Amino acid sequence: MKILNNLLEEITILSQHGNIDAGVSSVSLDSRDIQPHSLFVALVGNVVDGHDFINEVIEKGATSIVYEKEITDRKPGVTYIRVTDTHSAVGIIASNFYDNPSHKMKLVGVTGTNGKTTTATLLHQLFRDLGYKAGMIGTVVNKVNDKSYEAERTTPDPVTLNKLLAEMIDEGCEYCFMEVSSHSVCEKRISGLHFIGGIFTNLTLDHLDYHKTIDNYCDAKKGFFDILPATGFAVANIDDERGEYMLSTTKANKYRLSLKKEADFTDRLETKLIGEFNVYNILGVYAVAILLGQDKYRVKEIIKNLGAVPGRFQYIKSNSGITGIVDYAHTPDALENVLRTTNEMKKSGRVIAIVGCGGDRDKSKRPIMARIGYDMSDILILTSDNPRTEKPVSILEDMKRGLDGLYLEGKVYVIVDRGDAIEKACSLALAGDYILVAGKGHENYQEVNGVKTHFDDMEELQKNLK
Repeated sequence: MKILNNLLEEITILSQHGNIDAGVSSVSLDSRDIQPHSLFVALVGNVVDGHDFINEVIEKGATSIVYEKEITDRKPGVTYIRVTDTHSAVGIIASNFYDNPSHKMKLVGVTGTNGKTTTATLLHQLFRDLGYKAGMIGTVVNKVNDKSYEAERTTPDPVTLNKLLAEMIDEGCEYCFMEVSSHSVCEKRISGLHFIGGIFTNLTLDHLDYHKTIDNYCDAKKGFFDILPATGFAVANIDDERGEYMLSTTKANKYRLSLKKEADFTDRLETKLIGEFNVYNILGVYAVAILLGQDKYRVKEIIKNLGAVPGRFQYIKSNSGITGIVDYAHTPDALENVLRTTNEMKKSGRVIAIVGCGGDRDKSKRPIMARIGYDMSDILILTSDNPRTEKPVSILEDMKRGLDGLYLEGKVYVIVDRGDAIEKACSLALAGDYILVAGKGHENYQEVNGVKTHFDDMEELQKNLK
């Protein structure tokens, strides 16, 4: 049991009623997770308001409530703490509950539109190969040394996050490499964490369904660098037009990486990974390792052998000479990058691109991605990604608008079922051809009307190319 008053350090309290020294057995954001003597934090969400569940959690055993809206019906034996913003407060409370694990390790954040997962994963691989105990928090998987946990979202909620960091401390981890999403910055999920450094990969069109404008999206990313301490480091890819802006107001020590300009990190590195986008990822990994005090010659040797990340330009070859590639590319910039690399790899064959866009997400990128697919492939197949609650046909209609009526015979196919689309691509492919399946990458499901059904692009490719 922890003491409530100790969990509220550094939090501005507007009012309090009840025993401030009450015991706390757990911190919860979810009414379904309440235990006896839980502290419940009422968050105001986009869909659900935690204040609506306060009486319910008290009936289940919660004895401490942190809230921000006015409450008049207070129950005896319950401590009520009112704060200005529960989103900011919960990160600090969770960090205090788990004994501030981020202060006991070197926590590095990775942010940007594309490359976060690859960069964080490669950093984790690198430091494990260097002999360190290290953790990772990311889109695909969370890791405590070599133990893996399935990730539900890029950046977990503050309670889950601090619990995971605490487990890393218990397992002796000295480092943690963490993907930091723009959503997590806006929703203050990283409140209360202590980062030693951060790296910016790039910024392109994405998440405008949430942020509304590209400038809001950019400022969310920049918000991460603005919380870095003066003793930390901030690394930015300045070949991206927003790179310098990310560094503009950070208190941390500033470093730049580039393939085209004078910068702090332009070293020559060898890698097995393919594509210019991976060159940027590898350069970022190298920069972070050096700033964390590692020997550059040892780092370079290990980087030579770092392997591909699942679902990130992951490829197979059939016995008949057809290459199948699966990539998470779900933004215009990412799709353009992987198609450019695929075209550079081919010799005399063709590129067959399978492209879809997710439902209930930014609609503005749909026609753009279709046009990129059309311009940079020999055969384009438009299909479903994760339709979610949208009708797949409506999403495809949005995509088709980017083609301006360009329907050359044998050039464009529209196949709603993703499995059928992959099967069609494989039936069209000849020796020397490359099939790129873009959009879902590591995901092993397809979400339709709120239901997730098993579906794996790589499994479908293997089945149809064998």
